[in-house]
Amino acid sequence: MKFAATPPFGGTLTGYYLSASDFCYKLPQHVSLQEGALLEPLAVAVHIVKQAEIKPGQSVVVMGAGPVGLLCCAVAKAFGASVIASVDIQPARLEFAKSYAATHTFTPSRVPAEENAAALLQSINLPSGTDAVIDASGAEPSIQTSIHTVRRGGVYVQGGMGKPEITFPIMELCTKEVTCKGSFRYGSGDYALALEFVSKGLVDVKPLISRTVEFTDAEQAFKDVKGGQGIKVLIKGPNEK
Repeated sequence: MKFAATPPFGGTLTGYYLSASDFCYKLPQHVSLQEGALLEPLAVAVHIVKQAEIKPGQSVVVMGAGPVGLLCCAVAKAFGASVIASVDIQPARLEFAKSYAATHTFTPSRVPAEENAAALLQSINLPSGTDAVIDASGAEPSIQTSIHTVRRGGVYVQGGMGKPEITFPIMELCTKEVTCKGSFRYGSGDYALALEFVSKGLVDVKPLISRTVEFTDAEQAFKDVKGGQGIKVLIKGPNEK
């Protein structure tokens, strides 16, 4: 399998891009190309939430309110989760999360992971822990807090990628018999489900689009996003007028 924009393979910033037909999904007429551009991160979120085994009425904490974390909240809501807590250090991201799909938000402090987890669980009134925790940040403190946040017998999914090696609270994982899973991009059926969610209005990706820039401004757009400006910035194709 080769993924575009994953070295040594180039990306898709071009007027036309050749792909095998079985990797292509036709957009219904009522789904815009802009929405279609968000199907890739939505498929990632679909795969993560499926890994978390979210069921109707369950609770989930999502660490990180970037595009994938926000979409994980939206997919968890579509799966029927009743408590969806978004955790991030950027107030603007949390404000967006609350207006988008999260039922609760939480800003962690520079304290030990156990303290952050306790404060988080108190704020959402689930002292025994949540059914699932998804880390969409890749940050070591978030991962450590996650293991202390999930309930006994719950599910933890690592979706964000950070340092290749971290300090991990393995004793907490063992004593609570937590099911720990990794998640890498997407699998069979994830794109199809993502498209169905958008097509049927179960997940609205349009609010995540901060702005659309001209193709000639692509380099600056990448710099802006790296600097934390906006949620998702779309780049017009060179053939688009």
